[in-house]
Formats: sequence, structure tokens, C-alpha cells
Amino acid sequence: MDRASLPVVSVVVVNYRGAEDTVTCVRGLAEVDYPAELLQVIVVDNEAHDTARLKKDLPGVKIVTSEANLGFAGGCNLGVEHATGSVLAFLNNDARADRGWIRAAIKVFHAEPAVGAVASKVLDWDGQKIDFVDGGLTWFGMGYKRHAGMDDDGSHDDPRDVLFGTGSAMFVRADVYRELGGFDERFFMFYEDVDLGWRLNLRGWRVRYEPASLTFHRHHASMSSIDHSRELFLLERNALAALYKNFSDETLAKVLPAALALCVRRATARGEIDPTQLEITRRPSDPALDREPVGVSREALAGFLAIDQFVELMPSLAESRKIEQAARSRSDADLVPLMRKALEPAYPLPRYLAAHDILVDVLALDDVFGRPRKILVITGDAISDRMAGPAIRAWHMADVLSGEHQVRLVTTNPLCVPPDAPFAVSQARPKELPPHVAWADVVVLQGHALEMIGELKKTSSTKIVVCDMYDPMHLELLEQGKDDTDEKRALDLETVTKVLNNQLERGDFFLCASERQRHFWLGHLAALGRLTPTLYDNDPTTESLLGIVPFGLSGKPPQRTAPAIKGVVPGISDADKVVIWAGGVYSWFDPLSLIRAMDQLRAKRSDAKLFFLGMKHPNPEVPEMDIAGRTRALSASLGLTGETVFFNDGWVAYHERQNYLLDASCGVTTHYEHVETTFAFRTRVLDYLWAGLPIVTTSGDSFADLVLREGLGVVVPPEDPEALADALEKVLYDEEFAAACRERIAVVRERFTWETALAPLAEFCRDPRPAADRLPGSAPMVRAPGLSKADKMKRDLRLVREYLDAGGPSELAKRATGRLRKIARGGRNG
Repeated sequence: MDRASLPVVSVVVVNYRGAEDTVTCVRGLAEVDYPAELLQVIVVDNEAHDTARLKKDLPGVKIVTSEANLGFAGGCNLGVEHATGSVLAFLNNDARADRGWIRAAIKVFHAEPAVGAVASKVLDWDGQKIDFVDGGLTWFGMGYKRHAGMDDDGSHDDPRDVLFGTGSAMFVRADVYRELGGFDERFFMFYEDVDLGWRLNLRGWRVRYEPASLTFHRHHASMSSIDHSRELFLLERNALAALYKNFSDETLAKVLPAALALCVRRATARGEIDPTQLEITRRPSDPALDREPVGVSREALAGFLAIDQFVELMPSLAESRKIEQAARSRSDADLVPLMRKALEPAYPLPRYLAAHDILVDVLALDDVFGRPRKILVITGDAISDRMAGPAIRAWHMADVLSGEHQVRLVTTNPLCVPPDAPFAVSQARPKELPPHVAWADVVVLQGHALEMIGELKKTSSTKIVVCDMYDPMHLELLEQGKDDTDEKRALDLETVTKVLNNQLERGDFFLCASERQRHFWLGHLAALGRLTPTLYDNDPTTESLLGIVPFGLSGKPPQRTAPAIKGVVPGISDADKVVIWAGGVYSWFDPLSLIRAMDQLRAKRSDAKLFFLGMKHPNPEVPEMDIAGRTRALSASLGLTGETVFFNDGWVAYHERQNYLLDASCGVTTHYEHVETTFAFRTRVLDYLWAGLPIVTTSGDSFADLVLREGLGVVVPPEDPEALADALEKVLYDEEFAAACRERIAVVRERFTWETALAPLAEFCRDPRPAADRLPGSAPMVRAPGLSKADKMKRDLRLVREYLDAGGPSELAKRATGRLRKIARGGRNG
């Protein structure tokens, strides 16, 4: 990293009656490899016991005095109030920083802008034993250092995401720390770092363990003179406070009662209290003896008092809980992997372990921490046995995701008569969508769905949203609306473009259907300001923002269940060669050239037949387009209808379409040469691949490129009936060519199974996070320096010359007047 990319780092060290350690710690920072002018060191002296010595021995260090003991959490927050750096570093006063401690952390922040905090590797003072390399969290709220006390054998030298870093050595982006309100001062000490990391992760920030950011620690030197029972009290109370603030309502309802019960059992087990001593059958014969006090050890008392003081804190914790639950963008299920072993009992006490097992079993807590993620898929298309592209796509998204998650598929279309499914399917009016959205951890939506959910549409919403952009609706509209007035076309286009822009401004992850579409949508995102330096630095490929998810096909080969075309449709015999048009007839297609090609072909091949699979869209809200009527009319005028060209006036059921495909000898799709074609994804072509049909298509779209590149059929120029007739004749009657096409299709179609096609969506849903540019508190680490007076003078002289060159004195006067007005409004200083 060059000097210009290094931010100011403010190191906060909290002192409490430990001046000797603190002076050693701060002096050691002089050996750290970081520019001194970019390093601010702040020492907070809790209870003001050592202030005089600290000021004497640490010249140039900011000494902040607190008359009261604010604890570690409060002391850190007080130090941050005086911090000027864009990165905060927290270091225990009994710790020693390695030379590369700071630079290694800053490198992580630069490389991964979605990282909100860096957890340093911490070893014991001699560098032999592990203090911190990973964090774990139990279901009852207790954080712990995994592998602590073990030899540092090099097996923990790979960076990883963690739930939290240890407060003894960690870095946090300053704006993010302030956005979260810093450490929770009610904790005083212990678990304030667990709570902070937990909250960072819930809001979508990552906490990254970086082994190259190394420190050495004398563990709990500040607690050496304090009875262990006081530490137990803080650990028990703060664990309850942390889980109460941060678990979701659903999780908390099961966990909190169990955690309280387990706290009591830990107390009785630690104090070796006989839990049956007050059984009425065990009372002594002498009533006086029955009234004597019962001895309770301090270790046992710590647990009981912790519950008492947790109750005392609950009113203020409840307010904090509201804030955290409203701000969270990630579910408890998302964080379970970071908890490492959520069902870890933590204490090796036999009676305690028995109680732990009872609570986990009876309350089914293993289900709570193995609970699947909740994913809502919303479509506006009709769901029935006859589905069009958007509904088919949404259906398979729900189907694939339901293998790992709890999924709901909801349509806003009035027609919802779904086939049997391994996931919930329902219909909802727009006003009925909010409860579904509230239920979900991730929302996957299509079309106009976002416009129906006001709260979700807001950029301030914390819900994670995936927008399926496979259908460039505004480009379709350019063709579809040609018969409307110019004014209506312009207004409709403006409306649909705004709908798409709202999705592009709000989404956390986007799906498109092809590499061409990916380039197209990246242009949109860049124009809307979504391709920020933060997002780009986090992922220069932008694959974490925009994934290619084409339409898919079943991994199981088509199986005939009934006859469909041959011998069923009057005029088509078993011996005929059938060309199938597997889909609707819309304005952006060119069925007219195909009709003319069939007219030419029939003169040579009377057994060639063209079958249109569906002329009426299954969604009752989609009207028949003018091109359908023109196609019928041209076919009739050429005397083809019923002899060479055949129309299915309805729509074939989705689970029956294979019967029609298996009766065909080739599949066809033809379109005009326009911008819609360039970025379209012709989903019907996938059915041709599924059925092993050689393909005839016009050039211009991504599938034409695939057909040409892989040798899956013949590609012809747009609006060329003669070339189209020749191509159809080749695939229908050149058996060697057709067989070679089918052989190559068998290989290519494996790339397009739904499981393969939806892999980017499935991967995102395994670890869903807000987009890097939507993280709360995100801010640049290094800001542009302000101009000096001399620089401002040079700038103004340069502007004067530019204005005189551009328009002479009048231009200069106009610009000067504008600037004076701006200054008068308070818009600019200097």
C-alpha cells in the first residue's frame, strides 16, 4: 500500500490502575510499521488514578481522564469521542503489538470493503500459546475463544470470517462503529466485543480474522486482584443481555427461558449446592434447625444475582433490542455457521451438562439452530398447470431453493391453481404481501413486484432483496407498443423503465439470463451509481452483485405420457416431419417469415408441417398481440392453415409439453433484428435442447450464438424466408446432419439443467448479505485533503482564465455572480 492510501488510525488504550502495563504498551506502538503522522494514540484513564504519570511518561499521547471507572466498554467509547481517525484500533493495555499489526488490518479493509471489523490474531506474551484465533457463541449467549491455550502450530494462519474479534486487539471502521453506537457500556467489561461483532454481522458487515495482524497479550492482567465470582457475575449477566438484544423474536422465545434455567443450574453446580435440600420430606425433626440459614458460595451467588440484574436492565435493553431488530438484514440462520458450535455446553460440570442436554432435547433447541433460511419468491405471472416463462422460472427457483431452505412462492396474479409442490404456493393481493415479506429472510422478486411493497422498495429497508432481471421489459415494450400512440408509448416506457430502475437501486443481488444481458445491466447499474468504488473494490468482477442465471431445463430426459401431435392433430400423420414453435407469438418475434418459408418448403416437401404450440397466453391479464392475428391471416391467405401450418389455440400444460416436443423433428424460433433481440433470452430454445431437437433460428440473440458455436442446428439471417426454408429442409431431411446436432445437444443441455442454471442464486442464498454499497455506516477511509489558502488562490486564478477564454468579461461576471449567490446561501466556504 502506498502512503496516499493509508488512513489515519486512532488506537484506543483503556487504563485502570495499570500505568506500568499501559506505558509499556503505548511505547511499543512506536515500533509498529505505520507512519507516525497517521497514528493517533488515545489513552483513557478510568478513575483518574494514573493520569499524572501517564501524562509524564507518554508525551504526545492524548490522555483522556474519567473520574469514574467506566469499564472497558465505556472507556473505549470515551476514547472514540476524541478519535480523529477513519479507522479505530482497540488494544488492551497489557498487550504488545507486532510490527505489522496495523498495516495487515488496513490491507484487509482496502481489499474487502464489506469488512466492518478486523479481528487480530492474539498469542500469549511469549508467542507460544493461542489467546484468540476464532470466536464461538453458545445458544445461551456466551462467547468463547476457540482453541485458546493450545500451541500456536501454524494451523490458524488462514484468514476467515468470524462472529466477533477480541476487544484486546481489533480494528473497526470509525463510521461503522459510531453508526452502531460503539460498545454497549451496560456490559462494563466482558462480551462487549461479542455483542459488537454480533451486531455488525446482523447488519450485514463482515468481521474478518487476519492472522498477519498480530498481538501478544497477558490475559486478564486487570482482573488478577479481583475475586473470580465478580467475573462470573459479569459473564452471566452480559450473556443474557447479548442474546436478549440480538436473537430474533422466534429464536428468543425458545432460548431465553432455557438460558435462564441453565444459568440457575450452572450456579447450583458451581456452588455444589444440594438441589433437593428443601424437599419437604428432608426437613429435620427440630424446627429450629429447619430455619437456620443455608450457605451459598459466591460462585453460586454470581448466577442468581446476574439474573436479578439482567431483569433490572431489561427496560433499557428492550429499547436497544428494538433498534437492533429493526436494523438487522441477516437472520439467525445466517449466523449459525459463525457461532461454530452453537450447542456447545461450555462448562464440564456433570449436573450442569445433564441440565443442558435436557433443555436442548425438551425444547428442541437443535431445531432452532439448524433451522433453514426463509426465502420468499414473488411472481406476477399465473401459476397453474399451464405456465408461461416468468412463472416457470419462479417455480423452479422455489423448487431448487426448497432443497436447502424453507420457501414460499407467492403470485400476485388472480390465477393460482398450482400443481403439487414440495414448497408452499399461494396467491396474494398487493396489500397482502407485507406479512409474507416480514416472514422472509430473503425476497426474490420479478417484474412489478417491488412496486407493490412500499416498505421493501425504500432504500432504507434492511431486508435482503434479489431482483430477477432476466426480462428486459422496457426493450420488449418498444416492440410490443408499436400500435399505441406516440404519447402512450413514451409514457409506458418511462413507467416501466422507472420500475426497473427502482429494482436496480434497491437490490442486493441481481439475476440476468446471459453474458449479453450482464453487460446491459452493468451499464444500467453504473448509470444509477451502483458501481461504486466500494462495491468494485469488494469484487472487481461484480459477480457478487450480478449473476448469470439462464432459463433452465429438467435434468431428467423427457418421457412421453400421451400422444400429442402426430396422429392426433387432423392433417398431421405419423410419417410427417414436424417443425415446432414452442411458445407464444409476441410482437418481437417474426413468425411471418416462417410462414412464408413453409410456403416455399411445401412445394418440395409436402410432409413438412409447422405446429404453433400456444397462441393464447396462460396469464389472463396478457392480451393477444396483433402479430398473432397477422400470422393466422397470412397462413390462411397462402392456403397453409390445416394442411401445412397448424395452430394450438390454447396453451399446453407445462407437464405435458414433452409429448409435443417428442413428436417434433426440429424446433424453430425467428425474430426481427432489433435491440430487444440483442438482449433477449429465448426460453423456448431450452425446451428444444431438452428434447434433443436440432434448432433453426435467426441470428442476433445469445442463443443464436450458442447454436452457431456448438453446431446445434442452423442460424439464418433475419427476415429471409428463402434461407429459412433451406435451413428447415436441411435439419429435417439431412439425417447425418440432424444426428450430429442431436449428439452435440446431448452434451450442451447438461449446462442448462435448473440445478446448474440456478447455482449463483443458490450460492447467494447460502450466505445472503446486503450489497457492499448498502451497508450502514459505509464511508471512505481516506478522504481528499482540504485546499490550503494558496491552493484556493491558484484554483480561482485558473477559473478566471478559463471563464475569460470561454466567454470574455461577461462570462466571468456571470460566473462570479453565481458564486456570490451560492456563498450567500451557505453553499460554499472559501
